[in-house]
Amino acid sequence: MARNEEKAQSMLYRFREAQAAELGLGTRADRRPRVPATCKSLRDCERWRGEILREISRKVSKIQDAGLTDYEVRDLNDEINKLLREKRNWENQIIALGGANYKRNVAMLDEDGKEVPGTKGYKYFGRAKDLPGVRELFQSQKKEVEEENQALAHYKRFMNQGPQYYGDLDESSGKLLQFERAAENDEYEKACLHVQKALGISADDIPKLPIPESTKDAPSSTAKRKTADGDNDVQMGDEAIDNSSESSRLAQAKLHAEAAASYIPFLTAEELLPPKLPVREEIESVLLELRKKALVEEYFGDGGS
Repeated sequence: MARNEEKAQSMLYRFREAQAAELGLGTRADRRPRVPATCKSLRDCERWRGEILREISRKVSKIQDAGLTDYEVRDLNDEINKLLREKRNWENQIIALGGANYKRNVAMLDEDGKEVPGTKGYKYFGRAKDLPGVRELFQSQKKEVEEENQALAHYKRFMNQGPQYYGDLDESSGKLLQFERAAENDEYEKACLHVQKALGISADDIPKLPIPESTKDAPSSTAKRKTADGDNDVQMGDEAIDNSSESSRLAQAKLHAEAAASYIPFLTAEELLPPKLPVREEIESVLLELRKKALVEEYFGDGGS
């Protein structure tokens, strides 16, 4: 009978030992720990992680076999997911021991650059994607992605629209302005009749609607005039145009106020004039005085004023 030492040196024993090491079935002393936290050697953690990667690669290749039954495919897929969880635990232990960070949260993408469904959580490999129940899961996820893409495409149709989409060019044709002018006249006549009825005035004569001068008839601020020699063009000043338009508006307002005062005996034309609004310079001067007063009160108190 051969001794144990002679058996250990035989070719068959060494082959069986190499095969067991490849399958992760080493001796009891050389077996992978169940809990990665018990391993305090960074070198051993790297070794066990590499061994798990080889097992995952071997099982992923095996799951592509068309001769496997559905039960074997399910078992293989469960074993692969179990090994993936174990691999993550070993990677966490490697990070805790000060080693490299192998954890990468990179999404798996298809040919179109979109994220592949079923790549998070429990994963399916090879023939496991064609199992009954799993195929419907992937189809439903694909349908949801297609619906989201359709909704996004429908939304993009309304992006980056021009001013015509928002109605900024509706007044260019003039039809909208004519319709608004007619509606404005009708409302004005109804309001006049209501006021005349309330004041007990005869409704024979209705004053015309005060319409400001059209901007088309007013001279443009960038209008040009010819000089005496006729060679150069000089732009007219905006100040003269603004003064003329302001005076014409005041004259029209005064005429309308006088016409309205003839129907309302207890009000004068001056009282019916529109209120005079402060100009920009007046508002700025008032704000400046208020700021000065606030600064004086802040630094010198109420007695500083």
